[in-house]
Parts: sequence; C-alpha cells; structure tokens
Amino acid sequence: MSQTVALVAGATGLVGTHLIDQLLLTERIGKVIALTRAPLTHQRDRLENRVVDFDRLEEELAARPLQIDEAYCALGTTIKKAGSQAAFRKVDFEYETAFARAAQAAGATGFALVSSVGADPKSGLFYTRVKGETELAVRALGFPTLHIFRPGVLLGTRQEARPAEQLAVKLTPLINLALHGPLKNYRGIHAAHVARAMVAALAETSSTRIHHYAEIMSV
Repeated sequence: MSQTVALVAGATGLVGTHLIDQLLLTERIGKVIALTRAPLTHQRDRLENRVVDFDRLEEELAARPLQIDEAYCALGTTIKKAGSQAAFRKVDFEYETAFARAAQAAGATGFALVSSVGADPKSGLFYTRVKGETELAVRALGFPTLHIFRPGVLLGTRQEARPAEQLAVKLTPLINLALHGPLKNYRGIHAAHVARAMVAALAETSSTRIHHYAEIMSV
C-alpha cells in the first residue's frame, strides 16, 4: 500500500465527510490526518484525528510537526452562521490560508481547495470576493499541484439546518434544467461528486487548475 499521507481541514462538513470516506477508499492513500476543533465521534483504520485551535493552527503544527504529501481544504461557513462578515472572513480566508501555509510547511506539494462559483477578488459581492481573495492567496504560495473547485449549491445532508439552502436544494432539479452554457457552472452539485473529483485531481501530474460543474461531474 502506498504511504501517501493526506491532511484534511473541514472533515466534519458537507464536503469534508465525503472527502474522508473517499480518501480512505483510495488505494494510493496510506494515511489520512483530519484536523478538527473537537474530537471525531468514531475511529477508522488509517484515519488520525488531531484536535487543533484554528486561531493558532500554524503555531500548533510547528510545535507538533506533521509530515504529509497532500492537503484538502473543505473549511467554510456562512455569514449567518458566523454572525458577521468579519467572522465569516476569519473562517473562509484566515483559517483557509493558514491551513494552506501549514500544509506547505508540513511538506504538501499538492493542495485541493473548495471555493465557490463566481469567486473573484474584485467581486462586488462580499461572499464571492472573499472566496476570490482566498484563491489568490493560496495560488501565491506556489504549490506544484493546485486544484481549486468552484461548485454551485452543494447538495447533501448537513449536520446543521440551513433553511435557505434547504429550499435551494429542493428547487435544484428544476433550476439545473434551466441553466445552460456559462450558467451551467451555477448548477447544484452533490458534495460527494466534489470530494471524488478533489481526490482524483491530486493524483494527476503537477498542474494548477480551476474546476467548475462540468469538470467536477466528469470524474
């Protein structure tokens, strides 16, 4: 069995839970390390859980170094859940970029990031602007292999209720039928598809790519 070691942030989220499943099913992965704020509720073979304070992530990982090969970032929140734009930015920019830096310091040459359709550092919308700023900051780190995923509405069962997203999920089959051409990128997509595409992407040769709906669904 290969001894490729994968590091995951956001392991308890919608994409992250599927990521863990997919990584543990992947033959080339010898070990998965999940960074979480609270202990995982169950243990699995080849899965190591390290509880961390994301406000001090780089400091903690410097004190207890890891040796990894690739990293997956599935962190994310909403402005409503975070409570403010500043709190949202802390998670979706500060935590994500800190994780990328820590992963690189730990030896990762491949990095996969869950972003959002419409991400643009010059966007007039706060949400997509932060996503774009995060992409820009991660790209600047110079990972030999970097894959950025820009899904639309993520489908799947979340641990917490998000009424607005639940409504969007119910309407997604109808909405998807109406989205063609460039608008196809905004189609709803199941989190499991995103996770599978992320793991497949880091198995490829060195490259930097942005993946939208069609690319994600092609895996």
